[in-house]
Order: sequence, then C-alpha cells, then structure tokens
Amino acid sequence: MPVLSPGPVRSYSSGMLLIVGTIRLPAQNLPDARLAMKRVVEASRAEDGCHEYCYAEDLFDPGLVHIKELWSDQAALDRHFTTDHIAEWRDAWPALGIGDRDIRVYEVGEPRRT
Repeated sequence: MPVLSPGPVRSYSSGMLLIVGTIRLPAQNLPDARLAMKRVVEASRAEDGCHEYCYAEDLFDPGLVHIKELWSDQAALDRHFTTDHIAEWRDAWPALGIGDRDIRVYEVGEPRRT
C-alpha cells in the first residue's frame, strides 16, 4: 500500500473526535481496496474539520485494516458522512468483501507527548 502522510498540520482544540477501529476484508481484495481507500482518504483529508485520516494494513494479519481519524467536532463528522466520496466508499464495500467493522468514536482533548 502506498504510504500516505497523515495530512496537513492543523491546530487542535478540545472536544475533538478521535475515531479508531478496524475493517476486515479478504486479503486477495487488498489491491482493489487500496485504490478505493486512497480516493476516500485523499478526499476526506481535504474536508474542513478533518485533522487526520489514515488507513493502515496490519503487518501480521492480512486483510485487517486499521483506521484512525481526527475531527474538529461532531458537525464536521456529520458533514463527512454526507459526502459523495463516503457514499462511493460504502458502495464499494460489498464487492471488496468488507463486512467486519469495529469502529469507535471518542471525545478527546488536547494532545500531549508520552
């Protein structure tokens, strides 16, 4: 999978939404999925309110893709769900065999170094 940077550096604010989770698909469908994921990631990163949007293939579990998103607020996330690129991405799921999704939303504050 091509390496995509997390997107432009933006300032953070409290009350942001962090989305983390996984999706699973048959490993043989990853080449086609990569193209669809690249399109949705690039379009999502250009949205107002998107601070990070990343998909990453698991190194040890073929077909498992980790998801991380960071949104400024619920309104930005709600707008994201109405975009054409999200509709196209979701329409691609059956053909890609995406069926197992475990994605959660967390409210987060200011980041700090560990």
